[in-house]
Order: sequence, then structure tokens, then C-alpha cells
Amino acid sequence: MMDLEKLPVVVIGAGPVGLAAAAHLTERGVTFVLLEAGPGPAASVREWKHVRLFTPWRYNIDTAARRLLAPTGWQEPDGDTLPTGRQLLTDYLAPLAALPDIAASLRLDSRVEAISRVGYDRIRTPGRESAPFRVRIVNRSGTTSEIAARAVVDASGTWRTPNHLGADGLPAYGERPGVRHLVTGLPDVLGVDRDRFAGRHTIVVGAGHSATTTLLALGELRTSSPATAVTWAIRGPSPTRAYGDTTDELPARGAIGARLRDLVEADAVQLVTDFFTHRLETSPTGIEVTGRNPDGVERHLVGDLVVNATGFRPDHHLAAELRLTLDSTLGCPRAIAPLIDPNEHFCGSVPAHGVDQLAHDEVGYYIAGVKSYGRAPTFLLATGYEQVRSVVAALAGDWAAARDLSRSPTAPGLASICAPAQPARAAQASPCAGPPQTPDAAETPTSARVTRA
Repeated sequence: MMDLEKLPVVVIGAGPVGLAAAAHLTERGVTFVLLEAGPGPAASVREWKHVRLFTPWRYNIDTAARRLLAPTGWQEPDGDTLPTGRQLLTDYLAPLAALPDIAASLRLDSRVEAISRVGYDRIRTPGRESAPFRVRIVNRSGTTSEIAARAVVDASGTWRTPNHLGADGLPAYGERPGVRHLVTGLPDVLGVDRDRFAGRHTIVVGAGHSATTTLLALGELRTSSPATAVTWAIRGPSPTRAYGDTTDELPARGAIGARLRDLVEADAVQLVTDFFTHRLETSPTGIEVTGRNPDGVERHLVGDLVVNATGFRPDHHLAAELRLTLDSTLGCPRAIAPLIDPNEHFCGSVPAHGVDQLAHDEVGYYIAGVKSYGRAPTFLLATGYEQVRSVVAALAGDWAAARDLSRSPTAPGLASICAPAQPARAAQASPCAGPPQTPDAAETPTSARVTRA
């Protein structure tokens, strides 16, 4: 059997949290391999680089990363400003990934296909904890290779696995990858995707920050392209939560909700409530979305494009041969489920948690970052940094530091990086702190004018 202590730690995903893990491993002198499925670091961030975050710079930079970058002449951005995804990448993540100790361990175009234990499937127990992990990788050309690892930190995120449009959690009939007229993620409505949306009718499905981002961009697009039409379909009876609170202690965040409310009240955005997406049907010229409520009553929306803004979910198929300890509701490590439950917590109220709360029955395997939150939308980037700080300390044998969560940055006033605030061209927003922005949440009635299909 291979000596575990001589094997590297494998970190999956070179996004903000994966790179933070690499920084802590570098400081601790622990050998690691950092695997990134994309052609460059933070490949997912590149896809929403046009979006400005709620979180100011001071919460977006990991402490170990800051220490490693400081001697290189790196200029830390102003802590009170809000970066776009592009700035996060160019001013922080790219320089961090380029540090010699990290760059030497970074493998790009390396998609993890599966993880197991050498000689062990999920059933076999005797001697399991002494067996190395086997991490199977596929590169862009389709060539497969493997790495033996002493531990695995999965920071691969959820960007590649959006929620389904179907209101009951299943794919809507007709919903499948690559379907015509269906857009996922955060399209750059005011930039590279402008021609796709200008002068067309877009149906946005979802009630969280991703939906708000796209709706505000479409509203701005209408000022220069008046023929652009926008419909906003939500499952709940009211958009109250998406509008926020005018008494919000963070005025800029409240202003974003107020802007969305203004668009609805001015008929720039047609709001459709109590819409339970059931079926998609495409034609050469557009797409029809059928909603079917629990009583079987159907309603129909017809447009040119549909934006799926219903949020994201974790994909645990990579670890199908590992013994995961997951909460049956959120799909996150079981011990942190009550700490992050979006029915009870917002992004600034989640208690500190680290290696003990992230542990699974599979010793040495940890899920960190937004993927660790399962379907909870309250993730805080600073929380992800604290997670990997604690996990790496434990892997280095420093259990006192691993369990010292007194320095946790999870306090009110911090924001969720997984819920970017608004188009970068719009006015800046303040950090998010307040009630959770759950996708399509049912809300109390509002005085805002709504349009029912």
C-alpha cells in the first residue's frame, strides 16, 4: 500500500475557494495538485465577468493568498469597492494562480471524472482509511489519467449544474441541454449578448439575484431598444423578497430592489406570479412555456428566449464510490445543514464552521465553497475561505488551528459571491445581508402591481 503522507492533496477547481486552498497548502508546505477543468484558472468566473458583486474587495481576498501575494509587488485593490467578475479575475485570481508554487501544481484542462479509493469500492470497509484516493481525470483531447492522493478537497462549485426549470425540481418537458431559445447562467445582456436580446421578447424564470441581475439589464436594454419585451415568471404569489426592503440598512441593495419594482410598475417588465413551469415547446421563431399549477390548470407564455434563473445545485456524481454524509434536503454535508438552512439563515447569520462540520464518513474527503452549501443560496465567499483554512490546517496536523473558528469572518454585512448583484454598467451595490434570496420563494402579498397570465 502507498504511504499516504507522501502523496499530494488534490484540490478540484481553481476558482476563488480552490485557489485559496492552494494558498493555504503552499503556506503549510503541503504538496498538492490543483485541477481545473477549464483552459485557465477561474473558468466559471470568466463566464460572469460582466457582473458586479455585492461583496467589497476586503471580503473577496483570502488571508493566505494576501500574504503570498504581498511580497511580489501586487497592489491590493481598495477594500471598500465592489469588483466585477473581470476585476476579481485580473486583479486577484490570475496573479494568485501565477505564483510559482501554485502555478507549478496547477493542471488546466483537467476535468475530474470520478473519485474512489485504490482497490476499494463504496462497499468494502477493512483498511479503507489507509487506502489512497484515486482521482480519474480527462483532458480536452479525451485522454484519461489518474492521480493517487492522500486527501481530496472538492471546490468545483455548482456553476455547471443549474437547477431545472420545472417547478417541482424535475426538468420541464422539453428542457434539455442545448435546446433552442433557452439560456442559462447570467447572459451579458448589455455586452456580447446584446444582439441576441435586443428587440426580442425574453421570459426570465426565477426570483433570486440571478433573475434580478438579468431583469435589470434587460430593463436598461429597453432604453436603447424599445422593442425589447420582458416577462418575469415566478412560482410564488409575490415578488416581495426580490424587491427587498426600502428600510434596508444597506441602501444600495434596497435601491436594486426598488429599481426592479419600478420596472414592474412601469410595465417595462410584465410580472407573472404563481407560475409553475411544466413544459417547453420550441418553434423556428420562438418558445412557449407552459405552467401547470398543482390543480392542473395551465397557463402559457410565448416569447423569443427563456432565461433559466432558478439557481444552481451540487453534482455529487464524481464521488459516487465514496461514502458521503449528505443532508437529505439540501444535499450538503449533514453537519452544516442546520447552520445554513435558508429558511432560518441569511448569508451573514451562518455560524462559523470548519473541518469537523465538513467531514464525511469518507475520511479525507471534503467539499468546500459554494458546493458545500448544496441547494442553499446563502453562501459567503469569506466562509469558503475559512472552510479551506480549517481543512488545510487539519491536513497539516494542526488541529488546534483547524478547530479555532474564532476568526471566522461570517458576520452580518458580508455578501454572497454566488449571487452577483447587477450588471457592471449599472450603479454599484452594497454587500448583501438580510433574508435569504431563495429561488422562486413564496412570499407575502405586496402592493406592487402584478400581471397574471
